[in-house]
Amino acid sequence: MAALQDPEYVKLCARLASGLGISLASARRQVDMASARAGSKAVEDRRRVAQEMLDELDTSRSQELGALLQSSEGHADFMLED
Repeated sequence: MAALQDPEYVKLCARLASGLGISLASARRQVDMASARAGSKAVEDRRRVAQEMLDELDTSRSQELGALLQSSEGHADFMLED
């Protein structure tokens, strides 16, 4: 019989999967591997690792968007208004 899943952990993995454009199983596998590398298998630690990965993803996306906007501003085809 399969073990019951922690709903908060599954939600975090689902958000991570959505953000990365991968399946839920792949996102859970990434979190599990990162948690195992850190030397922990507790659910609380997996939640923490998943949250850190989400925070890192959000930070990298905002930096990426900022860089795109800055590089577009000097471009001749950049328009502030329609």
